[in-house]
Amino acid sequence: MKAKTVAESRVVMTRLMEPGDANFLGKVFGGAILSMLDLMAYTTASKFAGNVCVTASFDRVDFLEPIEVGELVTMEAHVSYVGRTSVEVTIDVYAENIYENSRRHTNTARVLTVAIKDGKPTEVPRLICQTRQEKVEFLKGRARRELRKRHQMELEAMGGDLEMADDAQLDALLSQP
Repeated sequence: MKAKTVAESRVVMTRLMEPGDANFLGKVFGGAILSMLDLMAYTTASKFAGNVCVTASFDRVDFLEPIEVGELVTMEAHVSYVGRTSVEVTIDVYAENIYENSRRHTNTARVLTVAIKDGKPTEVPRLICQTRQEKVEFLKGRARRELRKRHQMELEAMGGDLEMADDAQLDALLSQP
């Protein structure tokens, strides 16, 4: 399997935000952005892997500023980390006011996907990091992977402890700030 560079994984997608994308405050609904992020993660990861990639988790989505109806939203994505079968996609979101010719960064998301072939996880190409920033992002992605594993183990252990606790112990825990 041929390794691929970060540059080979880059995908850009642009869409005009319409009234149907609005929430009750007249801004673009966060769910509309999440849907676009999921589609962007699929496109980027599948292009990189050469296989269908399914979303395993949204590691983090930061909503930095609201997006207005009528603005042009551009998503710029790239693969930032790969495991054996997993592909982490980092997506930066920009909103552009086309009348004022102004552009601002509104969101960043990291989405973890898994490559699938014949219904089972399949190996993905290795990622070639060429720039210093790409190397830093890859190492941060590896650290996030380890933190996710550790966090999951801690949650499972804590959940087991809570299931074994009696009502008095649970009440005592609930009374803590």
